[in-house]
Amino acid sequence: MRPILRHFFLFQANRLPGLVLLLLLLVVGMRGSCAASVKGPDTLRVRANLEELYVGPYNYSLLIDPTGQLTLADVQKPQYAAGFVRGDKVPTDMEQTGAYYWMRLIVRAEGPQDQHWYLDMFDSHINDISFFPDLGSERNSVHTGADRPLATRKFPYKNFLFRLSLEPNQSHVYYLRLRSNSKTSFLSRLRTEQPLSVHFQTEYGLLGGFYGVLLIMVIYNLCLYAFIGEQTYLRYVLYVLSSSLVFLAEDGLGFQYLWPAYPTLNQLVIAGSPILLLLTFSYYARQFLDAPQRLPRYDSWVRAVVLLSTAALVLDTVWLDSGWSFWLFLLPYGMIYYLAFRIWRRGFRPAGYFLLAHAMVAVSVGFLILRKLGINTFTNTATVYSMNAAFVVEVVVLSYALGEKIKGIKDLTIKAQAKLVKQLRKKHYAQDQLVEQLRRNQELKDQLNTELESLVALRTEELRKQSDTISAQNRELLQANGLLALQSSAIEKLNTDLQRDLQEAKTARVMSKEVNFGEFSQIYPDKDACLVYLAGLKWSEGFQCRKCGHEKYCDGREPHSRRCTRCRYVESATAYTLLQKCKFSIIKAFYAVFLIYTHQGNYASQELSRVLDLRQGTCWSFSQKVLEAMKRRRQAPDFDENEDWTNVLLDATGSAEEEPAAGEEELQKSISGKKVVL
Repeated sequence: MRPILRHFFLFQANRLPGLVLLLLLLVVGMRGSCAASVKGPDTLRVRANLEELYVGPYNYSLLIDPTGQLTLADVQKPQYAAGFVRGDKVPTDMEQTGAYYWMRLIVRAEGPQDQHWYLDMFDSHINDISFFPDLGSERNSVHTGADRPLATRKFPYKNFLFRLSLEPNQSHVYYLRLRSNSKTSFLSRLRTEQPLSVHFQTEYGLLGGFYGVLLIMVIYNLCLYAFIGEQTYLRYVLYVLSSSLVFLAEDGLGFQYLWPAYPTLNQLVIAGSPILLLLTFSYYARQFLDAPQRLPRYDSWVRAVVLLSTAALVLDTVWLDSGWSFWLFLLPYGMIYYLAFRIWRRGFRPAGYFLLAHAMVAVSVGFLILRKLGINTFTNTATVYSMNAAFVVEVVVLSYALGEKIKGIKDLTIKAQAKLVKQLRKKHYAQDQLVEQLRRNQELKDQLNTELESLVALRTEELRKQSDTISAQNRELLQANGLLALQSSAIEKLNTDLQRDLQEAKTARVMSKEVNFGEFSQIYPDKDACLVYLAGLKWSEGFQCRKCGHEKYCDGREPHSRRCTRCRYVESATAYTLLQKCKFSIIKAFYAVFLIYTHQGNYASQELSRVLDLRQGTCWSFSQKVLEAMKRRRQAPDFDENEDWTNVLLDATGSAEEEPAAGEEELQKSISGKKVVL
């Protein structure tokens, strides 16, 4: 039978869907015949010399609970107990929303038992499962499932493991309440502690080696991609990673070790990883086979079918939930295999390795589809883990195929280089002739260069003599320029000294209290000069915004104002100073502060009004403001008796509208009666 199927696959691969349908019909027929012929007892019998026992559909009975409301006490009542049917007679597709299955298992312990027995359920994708070890109470029940975190399981194992309490020479009835959103099986095995520990070591050791091989291949191909730059290696890495995600979701190791506290994520990975595998497999296979270059029209159809199938699978997973979405995988995978077959027929050897590598994968996928359909005829340890073994073989074969492909590319490159060498030889002969002609031209050029060199030498000697003459003249000019520079620096020094002396004289006049308003205006000639001086005095230690504390600024609209670059707050030069909101000329305000300060506050408002040509009330109010500022300045910790009068300008707490203090009224009366003569 196998040679016939092999011949049928190699020469009629375009009939792959028909072959799959035929195989499914044969399997269904064999399953029906086996089920009809098997008649086993409902009671499982365990003995002291027995270490494990397979639990098939004929060893347990099932009761469908469409409402999901039955309790342990209800299913033990006669009207419900009579409804239990042997497991091989009940379909386990669970298509009814909210439907539960009650599973009844009878175990009899014959003779004394020196080891504990455990029920190991193979299907790790059952959404909700409750195990009741005691018939009379639900107190010791275990409630877990794929929809619950791994911590709800008494044993942190990828499958569901329950301990059975057995008494010698007694029959025990165990109930399990199960619900699954997909087709499932209730196959399990009874094991004692010793074979269970051996099984754990063997199973996890093999799975660890399997995932170790996948990790090595990922790292190896990533290194090849980094050194060679061939994109096929990167696509193969994506394919291996998506396959690893499928395996982690299928065998339950992902839920056990990677996301044990996130059952929703586990369901998402179970549903989405096959779709991701389809995308990465097509993405890798098309480039590995060079499909866009070898079969461009068929490749565009393959790409379109893959995208449409992916969209349909996402739609079915998110909204429809038909349970038949795996049929949508057959068309794109079949088209990709047919693509590889056609390219192999055209003489591309790596395509043959591709077909060989995926032959075992296709068989293992067939076993997976049978399990998804609820057909458990071929369900055993070998078929369950056949995909892992097939994928390891695929990894080895595809790695060799990638090497063959690179070798083929290298051979083509060598052939192209040989053709290029022949062309280069022809060009070399022409280049030899050209070199001979260039040699003759070089001789003529050397003769001409010799003649030119003699002429250049004569001309160079003439230029040298002229250069010596010019150098002598330049030295004379440099000496003259040095003398002029000394004279200029002396004149400039004299001008600087005169200006400094003049400024010191003016400043001395101002500080001597014997300066009139005209002389004072020469130092502060206009409003701009006053604002420049006031801004420099105010921000002598740097700018800092009063709103946000930022130290960066730019010029504001008003002259000499500053705007914060962060909060856009604008502060003028007079803000928070003695001259804030001053209603008369800032030059007169400067002079008024100077007069009052230099006379230590003993300057009458009538005299100030006459000198500044202002109303006496205005002068009196401003005098009060200056006096308060002087008083606060004397009380400051950093006050110096010999400090300049301009420090009073920075007072920001005084206000012209404030009432004078009680202790200052007599001082103002005495001041108003005095006049200071300039």
